[in-house]
Amino acid sequence: MKVQAAVSGDVDGFLALAASVEQWFGPMASDPGFLEAVHRNIGRGSAFVVRGREDRLLGGILTGGRAPTYRINWLVVDALARRGGVGQALVAHVVGRCQRPCSLDVVTFGEDHPAAQVSGARAFYERLGFLGGDAEPDGPEGGSRQRFRRTLV
Repeated sequence: MKVQAAVSGDVDGFLALAASVEQWFGPMASDPGFLEAVHRNIGRGSAFVVRGREDRLLGGILTGGRAPTYRINWLVVDALARRGGVGQALVAHVVGRCQRPCSLDVVTFGEDHPAAQVSGARAFYERLGFLGGDAEPDGPEGGSRQRFRRTLV
């Protein structure tokens, strides 16, 4: 599976991925702030994608931070590509770019969030070695959030 730096032509694909998970995260695809974040991440080389047939995005990730603390700010895999290694490949790519020793943080659904089990996000990060940490402010849709951290040595 090939992870590539996102390019400006991928913006519509990011918006389509965002629209596909708005039931869990709240409105994003029409949010000017999200669009700005996508453009900013593409411009600074901190957005990555996995493409499928006809260059359709199977998954995308937006990252941030610098040593000693990096962040996964956003990660979505197309519903039809989930459980196929796309998310794992995106996270592995980001891990490979981190200057060690460091930590890699991500904020995902809290344990009581309705999407916590359905989305598989918490279990996904735990399988990749992330440990649950502190609660974070609720998301825009009102659901709970929790920080997960992976220490890289």
